[in-house]
Amino acid sequence: MNKKNSIVLSHKNCFKKFKQISELYNNFKKKIESIKTKSFLIATSGGPDSLALAALCKALEYEKNKHIFFYININHGIRKNSFNESLKLKSMLKKYKIDLKVINNRKTIKNNIQHNARKIRYDLLYKECLKNNIKYILTAHHRDDQIETFLIRLSRGSGLQGLSSMNAETKLNKSVKIYRPFLHIKKSDLKTISKKVFGTYLKDPSNKNNNFLRVKVRKLLPILRKYGIEEEQIIKSIDNLQSTSNTIKFYFDEIYKTIITKKSNIYLIKKTDFYSFNEEIRLKILGKTIRSLTKTYYPPRSKKLKNAIIALNAQGLKLNYNLSGCLISQNENSISIKKVVKS
Repeated sequence: MNKKNSIVLSHKNCFKKFKQISELYNNFKKKIESIKTKSFLIATSGGPDSLALAALCKALEYEKNKHIFFYININHGIRKNSFNESLKLKSMLKKYKIDLKVINNRKTIKNNIQHNARKIRYDLLYKECLKNNIKYILTAHHRDDQIETFLIRLSRGSGLQGLSSMNAETKLNKSVKIYRPFLHIKKSDLKTISKKVFGTYLKDPSNKNNNFLRVKVRKLLPILRKYGIEEEQIIKSIDNLQSTSNTIKFYFDEIYKTIITKKSNIYLIKKTDFYSFNEEIRLKILGKTIRSLTKTYYPPRSKKLKNAIIALNAQGLKLNYNLSGCLISQNENSISIKKVVKS
């Protein structure tokens, strides 16, 4: 790349001569400064969106003249060359004084690869947060990811919560939150930053693997555009759904407090109250309870929760139903949910 057209991160105002990138940086800076925390963990990969995040974070560190960000790469070990790719990324970032820590996953991932890899990634990132007393994980999810997530969940028949896609800020668990500063930024803009700063980025071969639903959905977008369904329209719908979902969540949280009792590691749901609500609220009650017990980022999918409710109705007091590592049972007054202890 021509050095005249590249960006040097090692000084303040490094994006000043690039108007588009400068505006993105200033917007990013405002978002980060609005969060009351001392440091962030950056989920880092070699993709253009992730490298753009690393570049903006490093630029902000130079401007503030202090260490704010911890850069972590998770090597899942799914592909043969994944470890070498992580080392290549570490070497590339080192040239820009970005110290990347590579963590190698030791668990074997055989099925439901993307879902299980995501779970393992967040588990490992959370452990790093605990080590460094960090309360926020930054990810590079962008507008294109948001649209793809919406269409994937639409294909699965998701309800309001699912179709709301990703929020800018969500809880990973009680002590750590995930923050996504790029949800309204196009991937093409992030590619521009990566190329201007690093000159290149690493390509993930899984992005062309048609076995993954996300790849199929990505190829669907140009067809939708051809028939007049633009990305801006989808984003507008997602924003409207999120607004409605957040309103419902406020009232749901109040309901949840009144019908749940926690005794040790067992959650008890008032049975009469539970059955007084419609199916959507019942699903949310079960989903939130199981997520709280298992400390996972996502609750079970709606289909599995619906099957649990069907079992509650069909099996009565004889019920012993396993779902996502939890045992569901009931008596005349309450529904009991507890985590299954592995022997």
